[in-house]
Amino acid sequence: MTSFAKYLCALFFLFSGLAINSAYAAEIQCGKTLAPNALPSPKNQYGEYECRKAPIDITDKASLRRGAELFMNQCASCHALKYMRYERMAKDLSIPPEQMKRFLQLSNAKINDDISARIAPDLQLKMFGTMPPDLTLTARKRSPDWIYTYLLSFYPDSTRPFSVNNAVLPDTAMPNVLDSLHQQVGDQAFKAQVGDIVNFLNYAAEPHQHERKIYGIFVILFLLIFLIPVYLLHREYWKDVK
Repeated sequence: MTSFAKYLCALFFLFSGLAINSAYAAEIQCGKTLAPNALPSPKNQYGEYECRKAPIDITDKASLRRGAELFMNQCASCHALKYMRYERMAKDLSIPPEQMKRFLQLSNAKINDDISARIAPDLQLKMFGTMPPDLTLTARKRSPDWIYTYLLSFYPDSTRPFSVNNAVLPDTAMPNVLDSLHQQVGDQAFKAQVGDIVNFLNYAAEPHQHERKIYGIFVILFLLIFLIPVYLLHREYWKDVK
């Protein structure tokens, strides 16, 4: 195989990998049931409902700051972000010092600490019967759309310990901790605030993702441009070869 053919094969596998990754992300579904009174959602050929589209924008720092504040006030009692440090979050999201002090006071943490759950693990195990998961990488494992749909899919169920269930994750041990917020702000504002939380969790899962995508575009452009001299060199090198 000539070097030119190898170069073409490398480009083919690169773009194939990108296409497969995008297809995999699109295949993530959100279960076979819907919460009572939920908005209609399309099904795929296997009868599974598609996830709702989360309003993700890694460049929207205002949304990320709102999501960080909501996470610290609503979620951080039970859920940790053990791969994220307060200092990194403050720097990336341009969080004002006053707001950062409030975050730290909530957990008695220091600026260079990781974001740990405020409730002790043994107490959490006693309360829920299981340990609430660390959420740092959940957006990568499940996808932001899955988290968004999950948080919007709680419904009353008197048979469950906390009198709620979830259509995306049936028999979940998690109570509907955002219900009081929902009651305060109404449906539309609540969806927007859940979107901010998911946007923040998407950032926490990969803080460098925006830079990675930019670098990826430049790399692909470089390879496409580099294809021109490689092709010309290949043609010149092999023109006298019978």
